Amino acid sequence: MEIRQFSKADIWFEDECHFQQHGSRCTMWIPPEEKDPTVFHAPTRRYTSVFGAVNLQNGQFVFNFSPVFNAITFLEFLKHLLLHRQKGKKLTLVLDNSRYHHANLLKTWLQRNHRKIQLLFLPPYSPDLNPIERVWKLTRKMCTHNRYFPQLDDLVNLIQSKFDEWTSPNEQLAQLCVIN
Repeated sequence: MEIRQFSKADIWFEDECHFQQHGSRCTMWIPPEEKDPTVFHAPTRRYTSVFGAVNLQNGQFVFNFSPVFNAITFLEFLKHLLLHRQKGKKLTLVLDNSRYHHANLLKTWLQRNHRKIQLLFLPPYSPDLNPIERVWKLTRKMCTHNRYFPQLDDLVNLIQSKFDEWTSPNEQLAQLCVIN
């Protein structure tokens, strides 16, 4: 791709993620005076699901909570993402090969909006090529590691507040998602 073409592109990386209410336990420091620490862990399999996309040029993050991942909810997310497209630039969305990313329901909408958006699919089984995976990892580290969430809403509110910080272009995500 020529540099002139690259400057005309608005490149985003998309993925979906589940965040579990029971959080995640990790190595942590405990004061030596505590002989038998108790780490609470919610005995549930409840989770929240999120569509997310990150822009590599400026570190902007766009997200949508979703009850389920399917073609309908993915189309809603695409429409939401188009609202964040840079004026005069075609949005290029790099994503994995989930079945609903190829659904027939999307084809007519994508054809109608081909001047605004294009989907670029990663090779199968290559999450390491998608920088948004780093965003999910950082979110887990900052929000769910060694935390107790008595209610699912506690988890959703914490994740929502972290994502709200990242909706404006920011240096933290730009540096995290840089591709060398």
